[in-house]
Amino acid sequence: MLKIEHLRKAFFTGTVNEKKIFTDLNLTVEDRDFITIIGSNGAGKSTMLNLLSGTYLPDGGRITLDDKDITYMSEVDKASYIGRVFQDPMMGTAPNMWISENLALAFRRGNKHSLKWGMPRGTELQLIKEQLARLGLGLEDRLDTKVGLLSGGQRQAITLLMATIKKPKILLLDEHTAALDPKTAATVLDLSAKIVEENKLTTLMVTHNMQNAIDYGNRLIMMHAGSVIFDVRGEEKKKLTVEELLHKFNEVGGHVSDKEILG
Repeated sequence: MLKIEHLRKAFFTGTVNEKKIFTDLNLTVEDRDFITIIGSNGAGKSTMLNLLSGTYLPDGGRITLDDKDITYMSEVDKASYIGRVFQDPMMGTAPNMWISENLALAFRRGNKHSLKWGMPRGTELQLIKEQLARLGLGLEDRLDTKVGLLSGGQRQAITLLMATIKKPKILLLDEHTAALDPKTAATVLDLSAKIVEENKLTTLMVTHNMQNAIDYGNRLIMMHAGSVIFDVRGEEKKKLTVEELLHKFNEVGGHVSDKEILG
């Protein structure tokens, strides 16, 4: 279980540009929840993921994972518990390293490192090939291809696999299909749902696409002005429509883009 309690975060504190993002954010994430997160610009969606991953440190409040306090744990230390895929396909991988080398590094996440490291061999190499084959993109036959030469969709699929190969306690998907064309985005979303289901991962996915927020996951939350203003799950979530979500946005004066409306 992941718990966020009374979380506070502001930027440029004490200046005329001070921006308060969270003053009292609370959220409980149950084991194996797959939560889609929508909200207006500036609602705090990505900032919440940055606080969970350790990219930012909060000004107050508490974050616990399985009753372990991780509030002020560094991003490096949290990497053993948390996997993350970013919006930009260029992030999360080493472009000048081979596919096999990138996945070998991900496979060894959380282990002690020395200045010496080598190519994956034996059981590790076989596991990497098996995991790549499950993506259905033929990448298992391109182990010595530099990741920087892959398409955006292929690279995002590799990043997704890197983030989940060690089965993290929490998977964070931060608008991870927003930079892809619609067809590729749909493929990566389906891969994400498949990996989450097969590995029984607890997942938080930020998206600007309301239809995707409805179609994927077992739970949906809407954020506005640093708070969770709507939280729905199960059958109630499945019955939601984009029009109903738009109405929720309008109730709080949220701004919705054409991309969100059109899905």
